[in-house]
Order: sequence, then structure tokens, then C-alpha cells
Amino acid sequence: MNLRLIILTTPDFLPQEATALTAILDKGFRLHLRKPGCNEKELAALIEELPASHRAGIVLHDHFTLQQRYGLAGIHLNKRNPDIPDGYNGSISRSCHSLEEITEYKKQTDYLFLSPIFNSISKQGYRSEFSMEQLRTAARKGIIDTKIIALGGITADNLTTVRTLGFGGAALLGDVWNRYRSPDDTEAFLQHLDKLIQTVS
Repeated sequence: MNLRLIILTTPDFLPQEATALTAILDKGFRLHLRKPGCNEKELAALIEELPASHRAGIVLHDHFTLQQRYGLAGIHLNKRNPDIPDGYNGSISRSCHSLEEITEYKKQTDYLFLSPIFNSISKQGYRSEFSMEQLRTAARKGIIDTKIIALGGITADNLTTVRTLGFGGAALLGDVWNRYRSPDDTEAFLQHLDKLIQTVS
């Protein structure tokens, strides 16, 4: 089974970020736009910098009205935005931080993030909440399955572990963006994206 790979954006805007995001979409990753501090106009401006042909691979964490306007893949629910908008019919994902939440929300969503699986790279002090045995037990019980995406401390080095634990995919943030802070980092950034793809193929 190939793991689905998802990349989340950094909360802050980066120099020439649209170029990096386009590369991510070019390589077939699903992209979660997570910019909690930005307003709708700022987020729309970033989306408009991305090729229209790639927008069906983008999921929003905020400003859900932009999903229909730009034909994006879906929306992601979280503590800031916990509710499905009235009349919304597209793809829905959600952040979860316990196995109980997974059980509660699985039927209402297309997929769920479970975190933190490993100690976070991007959030200092955000440590794993699960033992390997807890995760293996959850997989045996069918709580963790192909709808559940591992998040938190995910790197190329632990993707094999994520697969053996029964997750359907992995979401990356720090492992990717630690390699890109400006266009000068593009070559190493692209090489790392290729490494991630090779690891799960």
C-alpha cells in the first residue's frame, strides 16, 4: 500500500512561496493551506498565484468560502473552524488529537489527521501523545485505518513506521519547510520532495 502524502504550509508567508507550493502540487502531493493569521484577501492572493490546473489538490484550513470560488479540493476542520458550512458538499477532513475523536468523526469525514504521532519538528515542546503499542492496538481494532493520516514529527526516516502502524497517509510540515526559507533553497527542497516520494513508492 502506498501512503498518501500531504504537505501543510507554514503558518507564516515565505518568500516566493507560490513557487514552492506549485512544485509540491506538480509532484502530486495534496496541499493543505494553513495560514491561521491571514485574512481572506491574503489567502485568495496566494491561491491566485498557483496554477488553476493544480487547484483541485488544495485543501483550506480557513476562509472556507474560497473553496468553491477557486474549485479547491476541500476544507479541513479544526478548533478554529470546527463546523461544516451550511450547504457545503465537498471533501471534508479534520484534525484529531485522540483515538476517541477519531471514532467520533470518522463517518463524517473523508480523512482525519491524528497528532502528534512523533515529537513535533515545527512546534517546540509538542511531544508525542501515543505509544507504539497504543497505535498498534488501535490499528488492530480498526480505529486506525486508511482514512487516518499521521501528523506530528513525520520525516522521510519514519514513513515506513507510519505505514506499518496501519495509517493511510502522512502529513508533513517541519520536515519539508525546514528545507525552504527562500528561493535559494529550491534545489535541496525539490530533492527532498523526491526523496519522500521514493520512500513511499
